[in-house]
Amino acid sequence: MADSLELVRREVVECTRCPRLVEYRTRVARERKKEFRDEAYWGRGVPGFGDPAARLVVVGLAPAAHGSNRTGRVFTGDRSAAFLVSCFYEAGYANQPTSVRRGDGLRYSDLYLTAAVRCAPPGNRPDPSERDHCRPYLERELRLLTNTRALLALGGFAWEALCSVAPGVYGVPRISVPFAHGACAALGPGAPRLWASYHPSPQNTNTGKLTRAMLVELLALVRSSYEPRGGAEPASGSRGA
Repeated sequence: MADSLELVRREVVECTRCPRLVEYRTRVARERKKEFRDEAYWGRGVPGFGDPAARLVVVGLAPAAHGSNRTGRVFTGDRSAAFLVSCFYEAGYANQPTSVRRGDGLRYSDLYLTAAVRCAPPGNRPDPSERDHCRPYLERELRLLTNTRALLALGGFAWEALCSVAPGVYGVPRISVPFAHGACAALGPGAPRLWASYHPSPQNTNTGKLTRAMLVELLALVRSSYEPRGGAEPASGSRGA
């Protein structure tokens, strides 16, 4: 059977490869947060979401226990999602500035959003082995998203995941550019560029380490790399931490 994003989605939802994550996601869904005690939690793997023809693929860390693990859609229902999706909206990638629940009308245009790990990890800290278990899902998504012109990693964990996966998917050399907000690695002719941003966690956004202006500016720069309006394309490397 030919692979498809729908097949990846179904496999992610049913995945039980990581016992620690399965136990945690299930327990959180059973116990629930007081604020959401009357809601039915998703409590399963969270698949990617977005435009299958997207030129920009954004990769996050993992579902939040009471965000995507509750709602069943990547970056939906928590403070990180509120920040991120409002930036997507301002940059022209989303039809609305909020991501509250599945079925709320959110649509992405020219953007596909996914994660390095598909189940909520304790303390928002997945193990490298758990990232390795999810690696085939990310590889398959990247192979199926054939219009991709840019990859954007949200945080160092996602950056490491993409640096590990991209050479095999796109047939490029090992990536040696270090993570920093605005870092860019040119993967070679015919391959997308790999970009990095700080993760939109409350820890980063509340302290000003990552601001809306910073992320919207970076999204515009990423778009300009595949929709040039004159001038040279950005060089591989970092724009600064």
